[in-house]
Amino acid sequence: MNEPSKGSAKTVKLAERRVFSQSFKPLYQEGMGLVEQAAEYLDGKGRLEAKKLSRTAATLYAAESMRLTTRLMQVASWLLLQRAANSGEMTRDQVASEKSKVRLDTASAHDEALGWNELPKDFLDLVTRSLRLQSLVRRMDEEIYGGVISDTHAPGRRANPVSDQISLLNTAFARG
Repeated sequence: MNEPSKGSAKTVKLAERRVFSQSFKPLYQEGMGLVEQAAEYLDGKGRLEAKKLSRTAATLYAAESMRLTTRLMQVASWLLLQRAANSGEMTRDQVASEKSKVRLDTASAHDEALGWNELPKDFLDLVTRSLRLQSLVRRMDEEIYGGVISDTHAPGRRANPVSDQISLLNTAFARG
């Protein structure tokens, strides 16, 4: 271990070592595989299962599907940037600049939401896996690049970050 007087510049960051080595490949494959699985589900079986839901659960499903898609696209963007740096296509500075556009804070309504218990099991599994992956990527990002990602929200905020979106969806479904 480095002595404190030598500074943190020489501290070995395990997440950085993982991202910039061959051990990154399984993480990348997991992330991209999850993106593909979610797309297949949402375009196929998920679409059929959503039609069987109550109005409340269908509204929640629509909102949570958007959050799932957003979360996975942001994680995929981060993974692609790290792969580009790992392969030498981009410098770490270029990655750091581009990754500032990536948000790794897409929340989920979770089981407190009305209608959550009606959502299909396969869908809930995708949501859970995407949240776990986002959390892992976020921790790695914070260790590698420091700071807090997209710190635009007040700390400890408990409100549902997409409640306005759900209200709009409720209005849209009510008109249909």
